[in-house]
Amino acid sequence: MNFVEGKLMNRSETVFRVAAVQLSPVLFDRDGTRDKVVRAIEKCGREKIRLAVFPETIIPNYPYFAMVNPPIMILEHFKKLFEQAVEVPGPVTEAVALAAGKAGTVVVLGVNERDGGSLYNTQLIFDADGTLVGKRRKIMPTYHERMIWGWGDGSGLTVFETAVGRIGALICWEHYMPLARYALMAKGEEIHCSHFPGSLAGMSSQMDAAIRHHAMESGAFVVNATGWLTEDQRAEICPDESIRGALGGGICTAVVSPDGQYLAGPLPEGEDMAVAEIDLETISARKNLLDTVGHYSRPDILQLKIDSAPKRVMEEMTGGLKEIPEENRQKGRGLPSGINIELNKPEKS
Repeated sequence: MNFVEGKLMNRSETVFRVAAVQLSPVLFDRDGTRDKVVRAIEKCGREKIRLAVFPETIIPNYPYFAMVNPPIMILEHFKKLFEQAVEVPGPVTEAVALAAGKAGTVVVLGVNERDGGSLYNTQLIFDADGTLVGKRRKIMPTYHERMIWGWGDGSGLTVFETAVGRIGALICWEHYMPLARYALMAKGEEIHCSHFPGSLAGMSSQMDAAIRHHAMESGAFVVNATGWLTEDQRAEICPDESIRGALGGGICTAVVSPDGQYLAGPLPEGEDMAVAEIDLETISARKNLLDTVGHYSRPDILQLKIDSAPKRVMEEMTGGLKEIPEENRQKGRGLPSGINIELNKPEKS
């Protein structure tokens, strides 16, 4: 049983409405974009939508500037993005959690996360009672993004238990990392939440292929959200008209069934929601035909091995330094080649 909209939602109620939300950001304005997200969540509550997926790094906005400018020209843009990025937890997560809890809606939200001196492309998962149940970071920034974001780690390749079922989430070209996708399949995702930046030329057909293929291969529903830029925003980001076309198109906000069919969308340009009713019980029919982590797998030949441990730049030692035995020191065992360490033994009292 799970808490939804002031009452317990029976997990056996497998039929509910989901939405992929297509929004334009308020450029370099964390609070302005947050308010747009909150209003969209409130709308989802009024329309009895139980799951809402928002675009990639919609708060404050995707770093389009790194795509259309040479590296030496992006520093001032980066500084603005850094200043307006989201701390987790913080005021933005508190506002979204409050809205999600009031609406009774599970929310998957893309943000630029600021952690220390670095930014990360981060997905936040809020349960229907407003609890922040998950945070994961994109494990490989793409092309120009590597000048902006750090890497995530294997701890984010997981499935989150929510009021609407087991949710898996990946970002943009992580869908071109088949082992990352397979990790979520193997962990039993029922609804795959994906998002892309939108307004990047040539991306519509890529997304169409990626999200429909993943739905069929995983036997899961896919809810995919993309962002969208207005003409004024494109001009602001890219004053050079000769290359501004790079910021056009790239929209594929949609809901896909486990057999790869569109249930809602893809949407045209503009702000809107692709809304569909889904039934989790239909997953079993697809699995009967194709279960890539069950009867249609061959673990005796092919296996995925994954390191799911969080990676940290510093770990506190608990047991202190241990002395290397004399015979190992003399033989160089356990030490890099050419290095010998003499340890001072404590004097006996």
